[in-house]
Amino acid sequence: MSVAEKYLKPEVVREISRLDLRAQFIVKGFLQGLHSSPFQGFSVEFSEHRKYTAGDDPHDIDWLVYAKTDKYYIKKFEAETNITGYLVMDLSRSMDYTYRQELTKFDYGICLAAALCYLMVHQQDPVGLVTFDEKIRHSLPPRSKRTQLGNILSLLANLKPTGKTEIAKSLIQFAAMLRHRSLVMLFSDLLADPGPIIHALHRLRHGGHDVILFHILDEAEVRFPFDGLIEFEDPESQERLKVNADGFKAEYVNEINQFRERYKRECFQSGVDYIPLDTSMRFDRALTEYLISRRSRC
Repeated sequence: MSVAEKYLKPEVVREISRLDLRAQFIVKGFLQGLHSSPFQGFSVEFSEHRKYTAGDDPHDIDWLVYAKTDKYYIKKFEAETNITGYLVMDLSRSMDYTYRQELTKFDYGICLAAALCYLMVHQQDPVGLVTFDEKIRHSLPPRSKRTQLGNILSLLANLKPTGKTEIAKSLIQFAAMLRHRSLVMLFSDLLADPGPIIHALHRLRHGGHDVILFHILDEAEVRFPFDGLIEFEDPESQERLKVNADGFKAEYVNEINQFRERYKRECFQSGVDYIPLDTSMRFDRALTEYLISRRSRC
């Protein structure tokens, strides 16, 4: 059995394929809107050299420059239109939670990531993967080959969220890795102090990167479908708390709404696309609706 079978099972493939058919024109316009230098006409003019980085095609190396400098450089052309994407996945233990849905928050994020990877590869845009908890744990360099979807899912399917959360620290570490303008797709429940995370998101934007934040919560974390006396456990600290759910629900729902509203407001102000999701939503429908709204703004 393939390690990626859980996420490549027929129903998931059907969902991704259906998304591709429904949103093909939307995705094309969405990604082209992110490309800083869209191809025009038939001429391709040489622009400059840049250092070779992991993920670049070795065929693009300028061997004459190498012969003179003993260093690898890539010829950069004005007509380059590809944008590099990174799927950035939260591996902290809280992502492994589900109350009554089939998918945990982590599984839901993988389905979203698989769909976006599938769509970007079909656009011939390179896409890579980064996972983190307290720090960056795994990194796959961006590729535009069709095998990249399998590579990414093979890695994710072998992972289980178990770490503590240091989202802001990990995002700053990731930002330092980026060498050119990229599309950053972040999947997280954001269950940590919002202030440092928002600052890290601003830092990514100030670096010239396009950022899409998929805020994934479990359906129970959004709606609080509990009654009577109930005990909760913090997934990362293991601290326990008993509450009367009937008396606590209104206060909790208000707090979670304010939590999401803060991210919506701060992200809007800094140009980050904020997508609030919960695991009861069909991921393909949620993604299609987002792409439609994004395209209408481009």
